[in-house]
Amino acid sequence: MSSRPDLKVDDEVGFIRFYRSLPESDNNETIRVFDRGDWYSSHGADAEFIARTVYKTTSVLRNLGRSESGGLPSVTMTVTVFRNFLREALFQLNKRIEIWVSGGTGKGNWKLGKQASPGNLQDVEDELGSVGALSMESAPIILAVKISAKASEARNVGVCFADASVRELGVSEFLDNDVYSNFESLVIQLGVKECLLTMDTAKKDVELGKIRAIADSCGIAISERPAADFGVRDIEQDLTRLLRDERSAATLPQTELKLAMGAAASLIKYLGVMSDPTNFGQYQLYQHDLSQYMKLDASALRALNLMPGPRDGSKTMSLYGLLNHCKTPVGSRLLAQWLKQPLMDQAAIDKRQQLVEAFVVHTELRQTMQEEHLRAIPDLYRLAKRFQRKQANLEDVVRVYQVAIRLPGFVRALEDIMDEQYQSPLETEYTSKLRGHSDHLAKLEEMVETTVDLDALENHEFIIKPEFDEGLRAIRKKLDKLRYEMDVEHRRVAKDLNLEIEKKLFLENHRVHGWCMRLTRAESGVIRNKKGYEECSTQKNGVYFTTKALQSLRREHDQLSSNYNRTQTGLVNEVVNVASSYCPVLEQLAGVLAHLDVIVSFAHASVNAPNGYVRPKMHPRGTGNTILKEARHPCMEMQDDISFITNDVSLVRDESSFLVITGPNMGGKSTYIRQIGVIALMAQTGCFVPCTEAELTIFDCILARVGASDSQLKGVSTFMAEMLETANILKSATSESLIIIDELGRGTSTYDGFGLAWAISEHIVTEIRCFGLFATHFHELTALADRYPKSVQNLHVVAFIGDGTTEMDAEDGANKKRQVTLLYRVEPGICDQSFGIHVAELVRFPEKVVNMARQKAEELEDFTSASAENPEQQQPTPSLEKYSQEEVEEGSALLKGMLVKWKAEIEGKGLSSDQKRQVMRDLVRNDPKLQANKVFQGIKAL
Repeated sequence: MSSRPDLKVDDEVGFIRFYRSLPESDNNETIRVFDRGDWYSSHGADAEFIARTVYKTTSVLRNLGRSESGGLPSVTMTVTVFRNFLREALFQLNKRIEIWVSGGTGKGNWKLGKQASPGNLQDVEDELGSVGALSMESAPIILAVKISAKASEARNVGVCFADASVRELGVSEFLDNDVYSNFESLVIQLGVKECLLTMDTAKKDVELGKIRAIADSCGIAISERPAADFGVRDIEQDLTRLLRDERSAATLPQTELKLAMGAAASLIKYLGVMSDPTNFGQYQLYQHDLSQYMKLDASALRALNLMPGPRDGSKTMSLYGLLNHCKTPVGSRLLAQWLKQPLMDQAAIDKRQQLVEAFVVHTELRQTMQEEHLRAIPDLYRLAKRFQRKQANLEDVVRVYQVAIRLPGFVRALEDIMDEQYQSPLETEYTSKLRGHSDHLAKLEEMVETTVDLDALENHEFIIKPEFDEGLRAIRKKLDKLRYEMDVEHRRVAKDLNLEIEKKLFLENHRVHGWCMRLTRAESGVIRNKKGYEECSTQKNGVYFTTKALQSLRREHDQLSSNYNRTQTGLVNEVVNVASSYCPVLEQLAGVLAHLDVIVSFAHASVNAPNGYVRPKMHPRGTGNTILKEARHPCMEMQDDISFITNDVSLVRDESSFLVITGPNMGGKSTYIRQIGVIALMAQTGCFVPCTEAELTIFDCILARVGASDSQLKGVSTFMAEMLETANILKSATSESLIIIDELGRGTSTYDGFGLAWAISEHIVTEIRCFGLFATHFHELTALADRYPKSVQNLHVVAFIGDGTTEMDAEDGANKKRQVTLLYRVEPGICDQSFGIHVAELVRFPEKVVNMARQKAEELEDFTSASAENPEQQQPTPSLEKYSQEEVEEGSALLKGMLVKWKAEIEGKGLSSDQKRQVMRDLVRNDPKLQANKVFQGIKAL
């Protein structure tokens, strides 16, 4: 850290006074940084945060001001360190950043220059560079939410969202349940990075607390805004100015969504959209239909490994990493969107799968698209935004030109496909659209070829052709003449010093000294003390010098070059302005190429898997079964040194809609149930799936409870987190859902856990009636199949127990040992063993511990067996099955009445336990109806 800049502030007292006058940041979520030219500083609590986060030590802190008065803790950062911190703060820590800049001379004359948050990166895109915002797996979506929660079960939710870099506003309004599962699905579908909420100063609003908890579990930054920001008084007026539609905003159907309009008002104010006149008449408003995509909750997102995690070592550990063979940034972002928005419409799914099949079948077309065409396409959305924000230059115009001249190549490659089965869908989705965009950009091509010096691109120079303008032509003529005169002077000096031009004396345009001559270090003595030669500097590659004649020519050349650039500027601006008018075409073209890129990427992944993927047959929602032959987990099979064992899956309505999977630890239960969820999701995004044959019904949501997602740091135990996730499943699932549950009930006692597992499973089977998979170690749960034979089927993962079992006397100090081999194969039937002790052996537990565990397990088994064989030793449990419903209801009512009387009799009288029991006996004795009731007699007999 020795390169850290020194802390030098001209007016320490004035700056400290200014800094302490700033309002406190909200909950330490905002970090203030001060731009001091070629370095940055931060102060106070922010400096301490940066010291711990970036430098990992507080020893880097320095005090501004006198130490005796406390001083102001401060830290400095180089430009590189600041940019790395900016990325970490926005993308990983969910912080907001304020960059303050000096407003000129004067004490404390600082002003807020730039602001950034996880959902709004516009101001800092230059600082983030290609490593940050431009290479993110999805666009940074920011969302505002307004809720209207009444005492009834249903909650009304209104949202407005946007990608701050694209001029679109999306709105949606919907009913939700008390756990806001629809809202959770929406933020996952959209890939939200930041959420605006109404400020809850008292932190007592239960409904806002639920929204906050969902945002937190999905890794979304929360920004609280005053309630006044969500007012709808000016929203119609603002939208009328912003939208492209020339009609009044009041006539649009979306403005009837009052909650969504309140959210829109807050988002528009937060993004400062109205303060930039270039936004007026440029925005589009659309309504997002939550029901057109499969719903996913945060647990399913984790269970299916949909997006890369912070600890993922290999890119193939996530489904996004596995399928992302996109060659363009816009394609990668669209892929992330598609994975979070699986389709529900069968025709749309079939359409995507047909396109994927076209590129699977036509290998040459797929490879040509990837290696020749798509690879050369820049980020067109961000390029269009540079034009919209008046930041574009001649280089950006040339980049658009280079895309335009490539489009005919795309069209020719697609037109070469003569197969009628694929020609029509390719023509509709790509060829005709690309042909149309190419035609639209023809005039832009012509303008660039007429005005820009394309030959100069080889030297990375972006200049206007001198022939294009009379003034430029005249200046270029003079510059060429001067350049010739410099060459003449160069030859004269070479002759005077008797040096070879090609080897020892060079004429160069130095970045500091301009046009001058350079001698090699070995020859530098020839100009020492020689009249007429002036040394400029000595550097590693030689000595730079000049002559009076060359100095004069250089000054004239610099002047003319400045004139050339000045004359060119007006022309460049004209060219850029003309190119800016093509932004709508660029944005549409970006959409077409992104779609093509993702489809080709799906085809690439399908063909290049260890065993190829197949096109699944899709059944409409609510019909058909899910039957997979030789199914595999697409991420697991890519891991090194793994020979994946395939398994069949059969989810058949009224036969095997709910699968209970038992078997040993590490036997593959979790992989089996997860792979079914992953395959269903892949199929509904339009991708091929890792099977030899596949047919699937269309699911409306995938709900998962997998693994112990502990939240102890947030005050939520493992078991509580498990119950919250399961409650969400039971409230969200429909008969068209897919439920995946792994090891439910482990966080409490065995009896409670089993009771919950049974009750939840029974509820899914009898009430929800959807497809479900339940992996468990509660072997008693397999009895469900006896009770519901038309719905529940038992499966188990196979383990081979070797016959090399040895039995020896305990006196000899040896114990029974079993050689267990896990086969990872799933077959019908029940496994009544867990092999937990075997796993302990695998991880090399001390032998004494393993032997003791085995001994205790056997003692417990013997005890359980003995209890089962001697029922008289067991405590009898009351059973109500032998009574009629009327008898049970009558008995319950009489018993309840007696207990209410008993409570009234004893309350507040300070009676002992014996006295209280006597009161109860008297009440029972004096109630002949209760004594005559059969149910009460049965309970009394126990």
